[in-house]
Amino acid sequence: MYIMANFLNAFASILDIVLNIFMWIVIIRALLTWVNPDPYNPIVRALHQVTEPVLYQVRRYLPVAAGGIDFSPIVVFLAIIFLQAFLVQTLRDIAFQLH
Repeated sequence: MYIMANFLNAFASILDIVLNIFMWIVIIRALLTWVNPDPYNPIVRALHQVTEPVLYQVRRYLPVAAGGIDFSPIVVFLAIIFLQAFLVQTLRDIAFQLH
């Protein structure tokens, strides 16, 4: 059981780090929309390629309202916070109970 507990704890830690990194990438992408960056910049293109699949899925169900403001980064940000609070913590609790 210790092996499974350690595996779940390590998986929860890695998932937390990946969610944190993705959250910062979404924040940076949202901030870049305010300054209108060069779309051919490799960093801007990489940020777009990483975040667009997730943001597109949110935009499909969330209508753009309030003068064309895109609320999809906020929804993704809240979903990441939920996953960190619920999923990561649940995995850590299960790992603790297996010890």
